[in-house]
Amino acid sequence: QLQLVESGGGLVQPGGSLRLSCAASGFTLDAYAIGWFRQAPGKEREGVSCISSSAGSTYYTDSVKGRFTISRDNAKNMVYLEMTSLKPEDTAVYSCAAQLWLRTSCPRVARPYHTWGQGTQVTVSS
Repeated sequence: QLQLVESGGGLVQPGGSLRLSCAASGFTLDAYAIGWFRQAPGKEREGVSCISSSAGSTYYTDSVKGRFTISRDNAKNMVYLEMTSLKPEDTAVYSCAAQLWLRTSCPRVARPYHTWGQGTQVTVSS
């Protein structure tokens, strides 16, 4: 079975930092593109960031560029999303997704991804 499990979410004050983790089981991530998505109550799912299988290409949505960093550790079969300077508008359920992907650029939208984690809650509030 192919599974992804997110962790690292929680409550943080504005300006704080969190590190989200995405752990894969049942497969290795080496040949997979990984995307991070978020969905706030009453809003549509938004693509936050993605990273190519080779880690040679990354994408960040404009609202998080310069604040978030995506990375992968293939030896640990893990993907991370470092979030700094967090804002209340970052509050959402964050999910990771994986897809076999050998193209240079990672997919920035949800449709190409077939394997999804359950999500982890991030709340930014004073």
